[in-house]
Amino acid sequence: MIPFTKAHAYGNDFVYVREEHAAGRPPDALARELCDRHTGIGADGLVVWEPVGGGARMRLLNADGSPSEVSGNGVRGLAAVLLRNEPGEQIDVVIATAAGDKRLARINRSGSRQMFVAAMGVPRDLRQVTAVAGDETLQLVVMDFGNPQCVVLGPLPDPTRFERLGPLLERHVLFPARTNVEFAHVESPGAVRIVIWERGVGPTTSSGTGSSASAVAAAVHGGAARAVDVVAPGGTQRVEWRDEGIYLTGWAEIVFEGIWTGGQ
Repeated sequence: MIPFTKAHAYGNDFVYVREEHAAGRPPDALARELCDRHTGIGADGLVVWEPVGGGARMRLLNADGSPSEVSGNGVRGLAAVLLRNEPGEQIDVVIATAAGDKRLARINRSGSRQMFVAAMGVPRDLRQVTAVAGDETLQLVVMDFGNPQCVVLGPLPDPTRFERLGPLLERHVLFPARTNVEFAHVESPGAVRIVIWERGVGPTTSSGTGSSASAVAAAVHGGAARAVDVVAPGGTQRVEWRDEGIYLTGWAEIVFEGIWTGGQ
């Protein structure tokens, strides 16, 4: 039996399990079991974590069991788990990830939701490339945000095109470790609308790193401002590209806690 907490940010949901409770179980198989939406708890990913001074250390596995370096929404959800019983609003926490330490500041709370500003770092290896996916030649904006990101700027695809291009780009030869994919449309200098195909998951309602990458791509190649609202199916996050890096503002919410009795 494994105690767990489930939390989400804009519908991008995660199961959180302490390291001590996951010990002895193959992490990839555990992620697949827990994240299954029919026979498990259901989530986009599994976060295995342990507390450390000033915050926590985490490792992330996608719903298909593959490892991931970081998730902006997953990090924020863990911050919500850590601070749920802490009074007050202005509290900082540091989450250690495979992509480095992420510092989050809780700026307020409303009911079950906690609002955070997260320092996401700077995009690396930012470039524009041309690629063929299926029968289309696409201009891609690619970068490393701690995890690999691929942004397609332009009108958002219809559902059929999205379902066709998403997996083709995720597993494109350009991305040996696969990639997260965002389709991003600049609606105005201050607003970017996206849909997301997440590596190891498929369609998802929101992504913190994906929102950050989309804002960067839109600012460099789409005429957007360096501070924008990024609107995903699950809701709107604020992305600010300051001199020192990207800052992401949004909420996270704990949904429930329980004991998983499967896998016996």
